[in-house]
Amino acid sequence: MAKDLFWAVLEYLDRQDKNFIPNGPPKRCSRKKGRHYLPQRFTRTIHAIDSTTIRLVANCMDWAKHRRRKAAAKAHVSLNLNSFLPSMVIVKAAKTHDATEAPMLCAHVKAGEIVVFDRAYVDFKHLHALDQRGVFWVTRGKRNMAYSVIGEVKPPKGKILRDVSIQLTTAKSAAVYGDAPLRLVEALVEVDGKEKTMTFITNNMDWAASSVTDLYKSRWAIEVFFKQLKQTLKLGDFLGHNETAVRWQVWTALLTYVLLRFIAHQSEWTSSFSRVLTCLRGALWCHWEMYSLLDFCRTAPGSIPIRAAPDQAYLPGFVLRYGTAPDENQEMEEEK
Repeated sequence: MAKDLFWAVLEYLDRQDKNFIPNGPPKRCSRKKGRHYLPQRFTRTIHAIDSTTIRLVANCMDWAKHRRRKAAAKAHVSLNLNSFLPSMVIVKAAKTHDATEAPMLCAHVKAGEIVVFDRAYVDFKHLHALDQRGVFWVTRGKRNMAYSVIGEVKPPKGKILRDVSIQLTTAKSAAVYGDAPLRLVEALVEVDGKEKTMTFITNNMDWAASSVTDLYKSRWAIEVFFKQLKQTLKLGDFLGHNETAVRWQVWTALLTYVLLRFIAHQSEWTSSFSRVLTCLRGALWCHWEMYSLLDFCRTAPGSIPIRAAPDQAYLPGFVLRYGTAPDENQEMEEEK
């Protein structure tokens, strides 16, 4: 029921405001309203796919055990980077590998759109299916990936170390992907202030090598989404132990997230997601008009005026002199 309610509310909000969930790629990639991870030169719809592990208590949640002393649930999400809203969510126990959920997470992706995911979702049979559907994808190459270099796509320059077309040589991988070539880009990427060599693979041969690295960099947006879900909305403490209770709480958190995003979109909120949650949570049981409250709580453009002598520092009947220290003789007369 919570799952159906989430998708019904998302569809209802889309009907209320067509700009809330863009039906197609934006004309110009904006960096406002949570879209600052979207590469500016791309006007295609980009989907970031990843999963987050939700740790559970092993001794009372047998349905989620995936090790002898560990239990966890997983939320597999396909996040639309144009709207920063989930377009596909799978909540289940963390027993299966991420690659098994990839076909369902990409089932809604249309031809010409882009899918970005980590190497945990690499399955060459699924990648070949995406290529046949006309979907572009970008991911990282596995360390043990066996391949042979066919030729050079573009000469390397700058931080691009290698840009070549390859063909899989492992019998199983070559059998499921076929003879179609892949593109391998090896580049220097800054991680935690240090440069690190990373290898990316894609089925697009026309993009610049720097665009491939920028697309994979945009995948970090889904990590921000998981942080907002688990830390800002406190999706960590569960009220029930069975599978249904955990699913209810996960889907309720997703529903809260979408409602807050819609409120921020309607009020043209430019501050952070945590700030809009704090403002609404602080006045949740007060009789306030919501959009007026958010307009009042916006970050002030200039300096805030401060009184040198606040009212509460004086007893009733005392003379208040703002900006100057009180006169000692006058205080003695007032005390008499």
